[in-house]
Amino acid sequence: MSAPRDPIYLDHNATTPLLPEVVDAMLPYLREHFGNPSSAHVYGRRAREAIDRARAQVAALLGAQAEEIFFVAHGTEANNLAIRGVVAALPEKRHLVTSVIEHPATTEPCHELEKHGAQVTWLPVDEHGRVRVSEAVAALRGDTALVTLMHANNETGVLQPIAEIAREARAWGVLVHTDAAQSVGKLPLSAGGLGVDLLTVVGHKFGAPKGVGALYVRRGTPLRPVLLGAGHERGLRPGTENVASLVGLGAASEVALRTVEGEAERVRALRDELWERLRARIPGLALNGHPEERLPNTLNVRFPNVSGSALLAATPEVAASTGSACHAGEESASSVLTAMGVEPRAALGSVRLSLGRTTTREDVVAAAQALAEAWTRLRQSARS
Repeated sequence: MSAPRDPIYLDHNATTPLLPEVVDAMLPYLREHFGNPSSAHVYGRRAREAIDRARAQVAALLGAQAEEIFFVAHGTEANNLAIRGVVAALPEKRHLVTSVIEHPATTEPCHELEKHGAQVTWLPVDEHGRVRVSEAVAALRGDTALVTLMHANNETGVLQPIAEIAREARAWGVLVHTDAAQSVGKLPLSAGGLGVDLLTVVGHKFGAPKGVGALYVRRGTPLRPVLLGAGHERGLRPGTENVASLVGLGAASEVALRTVEGEAERVRALRDELWERLRARIPGLALNGHPEERLPNTLNVRFPNVSGSALLAATPEVAASTGSACHAGEESASSVLTAMGVEPRAALGSVRLSLGRTTTREDVVAAAQALAEAWTRLRQSARS
């Protein structure tokens, strides 16, 4: 008897499978090249050379210089280093600007700084989930240290007008950080094109391992470390480097630089076909987010008159995420969606379908059919 087939994976915004090129690049550093990069002997030099190569690969993906890339363990650390590190470096400036739809890796450091006397302006978003440039500019003050806004929302995929806001912030002398965890490797982008001073990269969102990331720091940007220890990463991030995973991050960056434009177009076409197939079968289906200004792989939709979690439970053929959180058995609506003006009860019917490099057209056709049939069954059951 054959083993049951794994469900169709439509949760690439949560994590991505390792690229084959990444696995191949990492294996020698898991098997043979075990040296500590801080050691002066040949084992250490081999590890150091691998890290230097990975740094150059990440820098190339971002259109940056290698010395502007600092390696960290994950996006949470990168965001904390950017936010708390800038505030520590600019003690005379105690004001930050962010939005109400940020990831907890941004909101929690901001809340913590508030507890210690900083002021934070929490920008609202419009019905499409985008910050208004005029409101961001109006929030800037003489004592503003940092604007920190995600480039692409993890739930809706909506892209923020980072370049426009950064241009205005620069005129005020205000630093700008963007959490680009969801967009690096999925869209062609550059740190210079966005005009930011700091940018967060997360490896496992584009084919590298979990537990590795990077922070781009524009040359000359004032920044203090938030972890204290030895002098790794030029004194900004202490701790012995995770060599194999950094090699994987570099390899994923190299693949992305070479293929991101074509892959974005391929996945966008599949995403749009998934939307059309679902909309044809489900009356009242609604899109959460901007119709155009969003990641090419992300489709967040509201299924009418059902719970998103119940729908996914009834669709074992598909692995995806809901737009709501579950606490002690009770669902609560996504704060991102309610910030966009979606009524909480309707928001509970939301499902995030995020595609990736492994997604095929056959996956899209099968997933659309399975989700539509599950929705029909749930509605029929509710009426009986």
